[in-house]
Amino acid sequence: MSTSTPEAVKKLLENMQTDLRSLSMECKKKFPPVKEAAESGIVKIKTIAARNTDILASLKENSSEVVQPFLMGCGTKEPKITQLCLAAVQRLMTHEVVSEAAAGNIINMLWQLMENGLEELKLLQTVLVLLTTNTVVHDEILSKAIVLCFRLHFTKDNITNNTAAATVRQVVTVVFERMVAEDERFKGIVEQPTPVQGNTNRRSVSTLRPSAKDAYMLFQDLCQLVNADAPYWLVGMTEMTRTFGLELLESVLNDFPGVFLQHQEFSFLLKERVCPLVIKLFSPNIKFRQGSSSAASPAPVEKPYFPICMRLLRVVSVLIKHFYSLLVTECEIFLSLLVKFLDGEKPQWLRAVAVESVHRLCVQPHLLRSFCQSYDMKQHSTKVFRDIVNALGSFIQSLFIVPNTGNPAATNAPAGGSGSGAQAAAQGGPGAGGQGGSLITQAAFEYRGTWIPLMTVSVQGSAKATYLEMLDKVEPPSIPEGYAMSVAFSALLDLVRGITSMIERELAKEEEEVAVRREANPDQNAQAEPEAHLVWEEMVSACWCGLLAALSLLLDASTDETATESILKAELTMASLCGRLGLVTPRDAFITAICKASLPPHYALTVLSSNATNLNNKAYSIQGQTVQIISPSSESHQQVVAVGQPLTVQPQGTVVLTAKNIQCMRTLLNLAHCHGAVLGTSWQLVLATLQHLVWILGLKPGVGGALKPGRAVEGPSTVLTTAVMTDLPFISNILSRLFESSQYLDDVSLHHLINALCSLSLEAMEMAYGTNKEPSLFAVAKLLETGLVNMDRIEILWRPLAGHLLEKVCQHPNARMREWGAEAVTALIKAGLAYKHNPPLAQNQRLQLLLLNPLKELSNVLHADIRQKQLESVLQILQSQGDSLGPGWPLVLGVIGAIRNDQGESLIRTAFQCLQLVVTDFLPTMPCMCLQIVVDVAGSFGLQNQELNISLTSIGLLWNISDYFFQRGEAITQDLEREEAALQKQAREKGEPLNRPFHPAPPFDCLWLCLYAKLGQLCVDPRPAVRKSAGQTMFSTIAAHGTLLQQSTWHIVVWKVLFHLLDCVRKSSTTADKEKIESGGGNILIHHSRDTAEKQWAETWVLTLAGVARIFNTRRYLLQQLGDFFKAWEVLLDHIQSAALSKNNEVSLAALKSFQEILQIGTPVKDSAMPTEALALAVMGVPPVLIDPLSASGPGRHLLRSDSMLERLTRYNGAELQAPPQGEESALEDAALWWSAWNTWYRTGTDSTRPPSGGTGTDRPSFVPSQPFLTALVQIVPALYQHIETGFSMEDLRKLGVILHGAVSIPISSDASPFILPSYTEAVLTSLQEAVLTALDVLQKAICVGPESLQVMYPAIFEQLLLFVEFSCKPPQYGKLETKHVANAKYNQIQLFTPAEWVALNYVPFAERSLEVVVDQYQKTACHKAVINEKVLQNIIKTLRMPLGLKYACPSESTWKLAVSSLLKVLSIGLPVARQHASSGMFETMWPELANAFEDFLFTKSTPPDNVSIQEFQKNEAIDVEVVQLISTEILPFANFIPKDFVGQIMTMLNKGSIHSQSSSFTEAEIDVRMREEFSKVCFETLLQFSFSNKVSTPQEGYISRMALSVLLKRSQDVLRRYVDDERLSGRCPLPRQQVTEIIFVLKAISTLMDSLKKTQPENVDGTTWAQVIALYPTLVECITCSSSEVSSALKEALGPFKDFMQPPVSRVQNGES
Repeated sequence: MSTSTPEAVKKLLENMQTDLRSLSMECKKKFPPVKEAAESGIVKIKTIAARNTDILASLKENSSEVVQPFLMGCGTKEPKITQLCLAAVQRLMTHEVVSEAAAGNIINMLWQLMENGLEELKLLQTVLVLLTTNTVVHDEILSKAIVLCFRLHFTKDNITNNTAAATVRQVVTVVFERMVAEDERFKGIVEQPTPVQGNTNRRSVSTLRPSAKDAYMLFQDLCQLVNADAPYWLVGMTEMTRTFGLELLESVLNDFPGVFLQHQEFSFLLKERVCPLVIKLFSPNIKFRQGSSSAASPAPVEKPYFPICMRLLRVVSVLIKHFYSLLVTECEIFLSLLVKFLDGEKPQWLRAVAVESVHRLCVQPHLLRSFCQSYDMKQHSTKVFRDIVNALGSFIQSLFIVPNTGNPAATNAPAGGSGSGAQAAAQGGPGAGGQGGSLITQAAFEYRGTWIPLMTVSVQGSAKATYLEMLDKVEPPSIPEGYAMSVAFSALLDLVRGITSMIERELAKEEEEVAVRREANPDQNAQAEPEAHLVWEEMVSACWCGLLAALSLLLDASTDETATESILKAELTMASLCGRLGLVTPRDAFITAICKASLPPHYALTVLSSNATNLNNKAYSIQGQTVQIISPSSESHQQVVAVGQPLTVQPQGTVVLTAKNIQCMRTLLNLAHCHGAVLGTSWQLVLATLQHLVWILGLKPGVGGALKPGRAVEGPSTVLTTAVMTDLPFISNILSRLFESSQYLDDVSLHHLINALCSLSLEAMEMAYGTNKEPSLFAVAKLLETGLVNMDRIEILWRPLAGHLLEKVCQHPNARMREWGAEAVTALIKAGLAYKHNPPLAQNQRLQLLLLNPLKELSNVLHADIRQKQLESVLQILQSQGDSLGPGWPLVLGVIGAIRNDQGESLIRTAFQCLQLVVTDFLPTMPCMCLQIVVDVAGSFGLQNQELNISLTSIGLLWNISDYFFQRGEAITQDLEREEAALQKQAREKGEPLNRPFHPAPPFDCLWLCLYAKLGQLCVDPRPAVRKSAGQTMFSTIAAHGTLLQQSTWHIVVWKVLFHLLDCVRKSSTTADKEKIESGGGNILIHHSRDTAEKQWAETWVLTLAGVARIFNTRRYLLQQLGDFFKAWEVLLDHIQSAALSKNNEVSLAALKSFQEILQIGTPVKDSAMPTEALALAVMGVPPVLIDPLSASGPGRHLLRSDSMLERLTRYNGAELQAPPQGEESALEDAALWWSAWNTWYRTGTDSTRPPSGGTGTDRPSFVPSQPFLTALVQIVPALYQHIETGFSMEDLRKLGVILHGAVSIPISSDASPFILPSYTEAVLTSLQEAVLTALDVLQKAICVGPESLQVMYPAIFEQLLLFVEFSCKPPQYGKLETKHVANAKYNQIQLFTPAEWVALNYVPFAERSLEVVVDQYQKTACHKAVINEKVLQNIIKTLRMPLGLKYACPSESTWKLAVSSLLKVLSIGLPVARQHASSGMFETMWPELANAFEDFLFTKSTPPDNVSIQEFQKNEAIDVEVVQLISTEILPFANFIPKDFVGQIMTMLNKGSIHSQSSSFTEAEIDVRMREEFSKVCFETLLQFSFSNKVSTPQEGYISRMALSVLLKRSQDVLRRYVDDERLSGRCPLPRQQVTEIIFVLKAISTLMDSLKKTQPENVDGTTWAQVIALYPTLVECITCSSSEVSSALKEALGPFKDFMQPPVSRVQNGES
């Protein structure tokens, strides 16, 4: 109810009157003056009420008088009266009817009451009412009132005390409230006086308004009082306590900060009085150290006093909170003090209060920011903010070190220090008991045996203090255990929360503004102002170390899930904030801390330890106490939830994961998930840790890279509790979501993530080296997952992703690692190709090639499993995207074709499946320029040597491809030409030549050439089956489709394909290995004709040469138009020659067949059963092999459809089948070709028949040409001769002769002889010999009909034949080769491995046939000039002399018989010719030859074989006789025409024949026959006939005869003498048969001579002859004693004729005359 309403006024007047009445009643006895005053007062009041309308105002004017009675009443000091008066006064005050003067009087009156100690509570009440109801009390009155209250506060009465204290507080507040009200009233009206600069000494208060002045004076005196100085204004104070003063100061500062901030006078007070005061009062706390003994210090240190200290801290909190901006320097001091109070050496209560104060600061982030700006960011300033945080950190650390009070060493021991006290305390600390660990349910921290419970101290974000509020306590309270820790913990969390949320709010706001500005004008690059950022960065930089140290320690020590969660949240928010601000080191440090906490203790993880060492080196010093970053200890009592294998090498055995580890892991996942964008390089830490955790928990990657809990089998030592089992799916899910969320990261962050995964993967690979432990596939799996979810921007991450997987993972020696690498690459490629890109891949070639490129790169990996994966994925890509590959085809084909022989069969098989798919389904869909690649790839499959069937099938594919070219020829040609034009244009623009194989040829032809070139390569494959198949296919394709080629291309085909192929084959064949191949792989038996590489190559050479020759034959007219046909012909001939000269019978023979073919003497197709169509093909050179439909390409796909094929071929070949007319020019050209062929033939013949040089007979010759080869060689001659006869010269004939001779001379090996010679006994010519004779016959016939010039060749032919005749006796030598006659060769089937012996052929039939030809020819040509001039007759005789001389020694008996008959025939023709030309001297040299021939034959050195029958012998003797008769009829009668020497020789010979002794090998019975008596007789007779003939024309002739006789006789004498001597010496022993035979023969000769002497005319006999005859007699007589009956009978016959010469002696004279 208002005091000014009429009712209230009325009531007031009534009450006053009532009070005055009561007063007068009370005082009327004892205090009459008072009574009077009261009564006059009643009158006064009534008067005022009656006179004035504004009763209250007039009451106030007269208040001094109105109040007077009451004051007097109080003066009575009567309690009842006093109470009444005070109540009345209060009523007046309440109605505000007290003037200033009255108020002064009232206060004086109260003062007196106070001094008298009366009604103290009423007094206080009155003062309070007076001061609160109005503002009339000022200055001294006010000060007096205040002093009054103060004095009452210090009375003995407790109630009074407390009431007074409350009153003082209220009064002080009132004073300041008045000032605030006053300021409010004057707001904006009065100009502020100009402020005085600087600290003038005491500011004059004159400038202040009244209330302000009061307040100023009051505050100033409060400072004085607290400082224990006399007050200036509050006069009359008797005593005062500091605690009260400080409380008052605090309340003023806290309640009225505006006053101090707005008024300089007050600010001055604050700076000049309050701060120094606080600092001074703090000094005992600063100096005091717990535990320092007083003896040590010289002056006793004042002990800190709890009440004052606590109040000081409250004041400081207020000062910092409200006046920080004014008191920057002072605050720095206060904060430093605060930090000091947290020191371990301070009393517990002091630390507790200090920590509460710090907590108060921590909940004010803006204040903290100001600290940072004012101190930490200034040079040369204390880093206050940093120190506060570090102090909190070291405070928390110090709590875990329980100091032993008596031991300073332990006090200073850092965390985990070795001080013995610390250890003792640790061991005795709570929770150290055995069962303590499992029973702790209260939230607490435990570290190295120190157990600190955690209490709930305040609500998050508010610093509700406990001890700072204990204003009533005088003694320091005891602090419960864990209180300080709990406060510090809250402070820490609030600090982090405050800073991070403040900065993040500001960041968000700033980003918004930037975005708005960007929208407003997009051109300018809107930047945030750097100032704010600097502050934030500085704040974080300043606090992170301390925070991290404390949080890590707490995290390690925490045993409570909620506390752990809070710590992790703090670390996480800090990490994220650092990330956003770009502070890498602190970000990594916080993340490292979380990572370490996730892993088991002491888990060696390099990424983390390297980071930790960096941090450990930065131990931060705070006032001499270092903050250490404490590494987790392993002793905390935690629930173990998992046991698993470590991924690192270090801890052997198993490692355990606790629930806390899992909790940390979830935080880590959360961090990565929500703050991935700011992680940057620390992705590495996060991922490395996750990888290890995943490993320990046994999660293994599944399809697409997601991790699933592995089966228990995989890690036998992995044990998971049910608690963690339920968590696993969740963890695995978050892990996947984490990488799925990478799609929301920006490009840079995504790159960071990929890089981290890559380096993680590298590490895992490092670890997987050299151990057989299963590798960690985490990184690879996650790379895959990240790639798959970021498919829409795959381009930006493809290179690092694919690069890493390819170069590192897929190359790794660990198979599991590799397998995943390949899985990842191929899955990404397949996903990339299947993804609906925008624009689609078909329009984005670059991207398509980018995606396919790694597929190609995989080909460089040597590991088979990788290649297998690669090829499987190619197969899948072909099946799913084959139609849309377009420009990717070359790449895909490259992959299919990148096969190497060192890869296993299965790889090659998979690749080949891909190729087959391509050839069967995709040829039409791919760009035409890829067809060439397809050919190359198919070729490379042909060339691989792992799987023969694939090679053969791929040759079939090449045939299919060629067929495709043939059918789609026109379309392909158009496409290729378009492409070519484009390429040429490009090449021109670049100024480079077009680089394409077989360039000048048209593109379509080039395609064919590539095909042929590939087949050509296959034709020289090491495997015979491949060569054969390729050769057949190649020649067939050329035959079937060759006509599609342009003429110029044929040039390339001939030179670059065919001849190149021939070169290669020739080279390979000549260098092929001659070692025997045991078996053809598996158990295939190899035929002996193919059991060496050389023999297998021979087949190839044969096939190739035949194919080329056939092409030359069938396409002759097309090729002749090429211009360099002659050169090509020469090259072909050269090949034929080298093949013919190869040391392989098969090749050489085939070469000659090809030679025959190109001379068009090949045998025509004889097979009449062939259908006409096939016949036509055969004519065109398609080998029959290919006329059957090829089934290589799979069932039902006949490549050669017969109808179209024939039609097509005839269409193309029609032109060629009619030969063009031969003109003059072409005839010349042909002649050149034939002569070239002749030269080739000659070189071949020369080389193949040249005998081997050097070596002894035992060396096996390297090679001996076979008979069929030589036969073929010789058979070529007649055909070739027809072409070259016009120019055939003597020289050519000579060359031919040499070769024929050589050919015939060549022996055969004994194991081949049965096939060539029907049997040993039959005398048959071999086909070679037939051919030789045929060739000579052709020549001879040609000479016969030819011109004179040819006929000079007769002698040469004779010469040649005669050489052959010699073979009968003297088989030709083939080098130094030891040959045996056919009959003597061991034809030995059993000893298969003895080297074959060489058998000289049975040359006899050949020689005899040659001899017959000679005789025949001689009969025809004896008189021919050339024959005479060239002494043919002499040569014949000379040749025949050999068989004649050998006679029985001849290899064949028929030989010498034929020789004799031939000689007789020839002589019968030749001798007349010789006599005719005697004068010309042409035959002079013939005679001695003839004589020798007779001599050699008639007196042969050989003996007849033992088995010759008597009849045979007689026949042979008859032949000898025939010869002697020839001499006597054809030669001796014509002695005049014959040289004398010759006649002499004949005579000597006859002489010899007459006494010819015979061999001793006869039986007694045969001896008569065998002595050739008939022959001797004839000789003797002829000899004597001519010796003693009367027709001696010259004395010389007679002399010759005499000489002959004399020789004969002398010889007889010698034989007889020797016989007699030997007989005598031998005694009883018979003489050798030989000697006996000889003597018998001599005796017979003597008897024959005697007969002859008897028959001849005595004048013909010389005297000396007689003397010799007579001289024989005595010798004969001596022989009588011989014991041999044979000799006796012969002696008898010899002695008999002597009787005819026994005559009486005549006179000497007569004898002398005769």
